[in-house]
Amino acid sequence: MSRVVSLLLGAALLCGHGVFCRRVVSGQKVCFADLKHPCYKMAYFQELSSRVSFQEARLACESEGGALLSLENEAEQKLIESMLQNLTKPGTGISDGDFWIGLWRNGEGQTSGACPDLYQWSDGSSSQYRNWYTDEPSCGSEKCVVMYHQPTANPGLGGPYLYQWNDDRCNMKHNYICKYEPEIIPTSPVEKTYFTNQPGDTHQNVVVTEAGIIPNLIYVVIPTIPLLLLILVAFGTCCFQMLHKSKGRTKTSPNQSTLWISKSTRKESGMEV
Repeated sequence: MSRVVSLLLGAALLCGHGVFCRRVVSGQKVCFADLKHPCYKMAYFQELSSRVSFQEARLACESEGGALLSLENEAEQKLIESMLQNLTKPGTGISDGDFWIGLWRNGEGQTSGACPDLYQWSDGSSSQYRNWYTDEPSCGSEKCVVMYHQPTANPGLGGPYLYQWNDDRCNMKHNYICKYEPEIIPTSPVEKTYFTNQPGDTHQNVVVTEAGIIPNLIYVVIPTIPLLLLILVAFGTCCFQMLHKSKGRTKTSPNQSTLWISKSTRKESGMEV
């Protein structure tokens, strides 16, 4: 019960007056600092050609140590809705596009009566929470589940089922949501992660941890060391050659004290007129 309450408070925090309400960044992991709540990542692709199938989304989350989103209860569903609302605020450039979640079925038991009971979470969660849209799942060849996300649709065409679930063909291309275990704030992070206070806290600041300027300078300076040494050697060689030539010209200059010119006319004793 306390988990449900804290998640509801988290949703209120996201859409309240906190910093989080200003922007949720696509592709950036969001964590609560109380170390009790999961981290999430919204992977939204503006270009349709960049969206992925269910299996590709699943592998992408697992490659980062997470899994496609599983939802434990309505409170967590509302928390995800709040994040999506802040992701798609006017002016962010984000628009329509459904999101894969981790619910799917393996294809066994195609009868309409048994079909809904065959769905399971890809991360092994035993949660029985469901948020199907009316008359879903339709079953048949549609075995993987998306969360509807068409915020620009007119109320009569798509607005009523915003954030509800629909089964779809697993090879269709969509965005996706990852879920991760709680994270400890790293001392030397390799990527930027957003941490917010515990959902029940009254403070609403966000701690952004990222690598400082010194580690970045190290990566720039170290590869240039061989080039700097080469320039130093070339400069030293040029200075040595210029100094050597200057000494050579000084040694070969004539010594004027050794020169003698006779002022008397030489008399030839052997000549007669």
